[in-house]
Amino acid sequence: MNGTLETTIERSDEEWKKDLPSETFSVMRQHGTERAGTSPLNKEHRAGRYACAACGLSLFESSTKFDSGTGWPSFFAPMPKAVGTTTDASLGMARTEVHCARCGGHLGHVFPDGPQPTGERYCMNGVALKFEPK
Repeated sequence: MNGTLETTIERSDEEWKKDLPSETFSVMRQHGTERAGTSPLNKEHRAGRYACAACGLSLFESSTKFDSGTGWPSFFAPMPKAVGTTTDASLGMARTEVHCARCGGHLGHVFPDGPQPTGERYCMNGVALKFEPK
């Protein structure tokens, strides 16, 4: 699952900062984390897609969303070729960090404790996503 992240959108932090709300910039460009339980997307149950808040790439189908009880929007699978991963050792342990495949924005982390059929839990920051209803 871990690998080199190759993006197709290259922008400076100054350019991203102009276009993104401050909390979204902090999460997506500085690898921050929003507080658990603060995202309105936790209560979103309509059919649709979740896209990257920075570049608009579709990342997750609503049919893959589940309530993980963690306080962050969680999914058991991304859309094909939508995300990339890298290893994050910032907290003294190895975690798998998830990024948008197009712009490289930090979305959250993936853990091996999700539901079937994948057994994965993509624990995403709500400020890094925008919901697009069908």
